[in-house]
Amino acid sequence: MRTYRDLLAVPGAPAFVTAGFVARLPVAMRGLGCLLLVSATTGSYALAGAVAAALMLSQAAAAPFLGRAADRHGQRRMLLATLLVHQAGMVTLLVASRLGLPAWTLIAAAVLAGCATIPIGPLVRSRWAALVGDSGRLPGAYALESVIDEIIYVLGPILVTVLAVHLFPEAGLLGALVLVTTGTVALAAARGTEPPRIPRTDRPGRGPLRTRGMLLLSLVFLLFGTFLGAIDVGVIAFAEEQGAPGWAGVLLALLALGSMVAGLAWGGVGVWRLSEPARFVLCGAAVGATSLPLLFIDSLTALALCMVLAGSAVAPLLITGSTLVQTLLPRQVLTEGFAWMYSAVTVGMASGSALGGALTDSRGSEGALLLAVTTGLATALATAAGRPRLTPPARPSAPVHPAPARRATPAPDTPH
Repeated sequence: MRTYRDLLAVPGAPAFVTAGFVARLPVAMRGLGCLLLVSATTGSYALAGAVAAALMLSQAAAAPFLGRAADRHGQRRMLLATLLVHQAGMVTLLVASRLGLPAWTLIAAAVLAGCATIPIGPLVRSRWAALVGDSGRLPGAYALESVIDEIIYVLGPILVTVLAVHLFPEAGLLGALVLVTTGTVALAAARGTEPPRIPRTDRPGRGPLRTRGMLLLSLVFLLFGTFLGAIDVGVIAFAEEQGAPGWAGVLLALLALGSMVAGLAWGGVGVWRLSEPARFVLCGAAVGATSLPLLFIDSLTALALCMVLAGSAVAPLLITGSTLVQTLLPRQVLTEGFAWMYSAVTVGMASGSALGGALTDSRGSEGALLLAVTTGLATALATAAGRPRLTPPARPSAPVHPAPARRATPAPDTPH
């Protein structure tokens, strides 16, 4: 825990960490909010999955370009510009749902909102890289961010389910909109920790995906996202089959709770005997192994235990993957590189939601949970088969332009 206390003592860190938390909380609410809203108003899991997939796929398509623009033009400018468009898309989606407009209007509104969803996680991780990247504390910072992600996934599903089930169907997404507005404005106001802009002339000759190992990481996170998306649909459907739809958010929160505990333990380890690629393979194997019990659930209690078990493999995979991204890429394209990983997970979650919704309509919750197990095992196989490409190439440190004087100066190096 000392690792995390030291990181939060860095000047400016509490402000952007808190703002990033509030702005990211809707990440754990939007997809589930779409599923709850559209399934409640239309009775179709397939359409609900399609709307959620449209939102997430458009997010994934736009994230790398928004990340690149944030590197080039500054985070504050991009945060405020995209927020206005995102608000317009979400309000349109809510109004279209309330008025019972055709399905294509729901999908179009979801696409608009998704294209303007700036990836907050990559922006926050880039701030950490600018503040402590040369002090040996960056793995701890990424572990802290992964723990925060899991807190988000503990709170988000419960919050959106309570709002949508106990108030009215649109309340879940409306709550998400209020949170993202508040957090985004606060993060834009934290200008002291905003990383310096990267001029176009300082970008390396090749993009992140052309760097050795990045395509493999993208594939792993794509499969892993599909695993998570399928679980979302399967858990919602299973809870309804058991006559307890309100428990869906609690069950999904248990997945995040298991991940959060594992992330705290993982990030608190100061010395590792295994290399980063070896740890990544180990984490992938854990995802596959912990998904297998989903094949045998027969009650809400059994599913709750499976959620905690499967969650224990989530944060370690994300922490190790983030560290590998930072190791493989030069600083000038780091935000864009993180955005590509974010996009891979998001595309996977969209695919898992859409395919899981179709399988649920035809086979019940068993179909979506079988998809989750299959993609969990595929994640394990991909990490094992691709380990040779994860060894970072030897490269000199790329020059980084100093931040303007108004920005905060990183704290002195301290032992990690």
